[in-house]
Amino acid sequence: MFLGVEWYWWLAIAAALAVSVPFKMKWIKGWSKRRQAQRKNQRGKWGDVDD
Repeated sequence: MFLGVEWYWWLAIAAALAVSVPFKMKWIKGWSKRRQAQRKNQRGKWGDVDD
């Protein structure tokens, strides 16, 4: 018993972390791509229209 928690709960916590970390990394990469696309689309909107 470590920190008052049984061993199987630590196993469950480790499994949850092992599953959630890759999903979080994928979400962060997608988020940064969306932010870059938004910044790219905002360039040139304020008066410097190229015709």
